[in-house]
Amino acid sequence: MAGRPGAPAGKTRTYYIAADSVTWNYVAGGRDQIHGQPFADTAFFRDTTPQPVSTSYRKVLFREYTDSSFRTLKPRAPEWQHWGFLGPVVRAVVGDTIRLVFRNNGARPYSVHLHGVFYKKDSEGAPYVDGSSGADKLDDGVPPGGTHVYMWPVPERAGPAAGEGSSVMWMYHSHTDETRDVNTGLLGVMLITARGMARPDGSPKDVDREIVASFDQVHEEDSWLAEQNLPGPLMRKGPIPNPSQRQNFYPWFVQFTINGLAHGSLPLSAITLRQGERVRWYLMASTNDFDIHTPHWHGNTVVVNHMRTDVTALLPMQMVVADMKPDDPGTWLFHCHIGFHNAAGMAARYVVAEETATGRSAN
Repeated sequence: MAGRPGAPAGKTRTYYIAADSVTWNYVAGGRDQIHGQPFADTAFFRDTTPQPVSTSYRKVLFREYTDSSFRTLKPRAPEWQHWGFLGPVVRAVVGDTIRLVFRNNGARPYSVHLHGVFYKKDSEGAPYVDGSSGADKLDDGVPPGGTHVYMWPVPERAGPAAGEGSSVMWMYHSHTDETRDVNTGLLGVMLITARGMARPDGSPKDVDREIVASFDQVHEEDSWLAEQNLPGPLMRKGPIPNPSQRQNFYPWFVQFTINGLAHGSLPLSAITLRQGERVRWYLMASTNDFDIHTPHWHGNTVVVNHMRTDVTALLPMQMVVADMKPDDPGTWLFHCHIGFHNAAGMAARYVVAEETATGRSAN
């Protein structure tokens, strides 16, 4: 049983998610929206002459479909357009069971590993010497063209603890080769709402708007598709070329992003909030980040762990919930406050629309 003894039975929520090969542009539109100017990256390869490098890369991403035929992508609602390259939000309520039908459309084995919930060995999604065999190993790496059904009961300990808010976040990702799978693009978010606090769709009923922000330091040299994405000289033995002019500590092919988007290219219209509404921000840092990140909101404050602040911290793989009641209308910066992370592109903007006398947004 997923919940407490005697608790009402929850729902089984089914998701159809595939690993799909796509082309992803870290600076969509080719424009630095933070500084209002065209964006062009350069790097040094053999001499002192900088050469242009692309912001587009081949990736493998989790994408949601409408049914088990995996023919029709499920459209993202306007309020979720800020997800960027993250997989679809998997949502449940304490006591539910998540049934995820996974299709691997990639060129090598991938899996789905979900944090926080119950799982048996046929739904763990991670290969290691654990004493399992046969059918219990099929989840570890689903072959190209293959399908596997993962089942995850959602117990009390997957939901909010005493003193927390009404919902929490957990990460999911491919774990067949954790380093290379995640750098290839296979990660997403699960949101769990406390029992008795959910709307029919599973969202928390005491929250008006939810925002997911994953601070992702993507190492393209560790992607399974590095040979397709990086110029030939990089794939030969020898020293790594010099960093680009915009990054002093990492090569140009290490991307500093929020949800896979850099330099303000996360759609501004997708993070437009209303003054006075109850906004819950779900923050995380990716599995392959070597640095701490420090999300900072200009213009407004949040409550994290019962403390009022406008800056919080994310260690690698840490997940944090921040509640905001926007009170300062305007267009505001949301970025990592580590100086060179911000300069390297880990920055976005959000809007707080002023409420009018009628209670509607001024724009």
